[in-house]
Amino acid sequence: MSLAFLLTTLIVVATPGTGALHTLAAALSRGPRAGVVAAVGCTLGIVPHLLATVTGVAALLHASATAFEVLKYAGVAYLLHMAWATLRDKDALTAGEREDAPVPARQVIARGVLINILNPKLTVFFFAFLPQFVSPGEPHAVVRMAGLGGVFMLATFLVFAAYGLLAGAVRGRVLGRPRVMAWLRRGFAGSFVVLGAKLAMTAR
Repeated sequence: MSLAFLLTTLIVVATPGTGALHTLAAALSRGPRAGVVAAVGCTLGIVPHLLATVTGVAALLHASATAFEVLKYAGVAYLLHMAWATLRDKDALTAGEREDAPVPARQVIARGVLINILNPKLTVFFFAFLPQFVSPGEPHAVVRMAGLGGVFMLATFLVFAAYGLLAGAVRGRVLGRPRVMAWLRRGFAGSFVVLGAKLAMTAR
């Protein structure tokens, strides 16, 4: 495994996006455990893209404008839904909720999975990114790509979990301030809208 692959992976993973935003929101609303659970969901959301790349489905998304646009606008719609839900649910971030309160893990994981599944750019990224680190004619190219994808997923989980733990650590300092909570909620919602707009304007 090359150093170039590891550095590129860390840069891509650490760059704030919808997955990181979802992880931070989960950690601030329900504590560090929820942040780690959200990181698991975002990591699992990578699996379909990796499988698509390995099996060649990514080629279809790359070649078919219709397939790409359908998946892209489904992602945009979901991001706008997340923005609306964040603004509407004023109890999502509350000072009174105990950190050890039961966490709806399935819901948090499902949101993380959907956020990454409905992002066609991730599949296209894998399609363009992984082959660069596989030698032409390599007899076990599929295994090699799957292994590199696994490293990418591990890096995603570790970085996102770190985001969640850090956000959970400062949770108590910010939840007692209603104005801060209001601006955080608006900030998260606005960020989802911006990311949705950015996705809508991207091309293959």
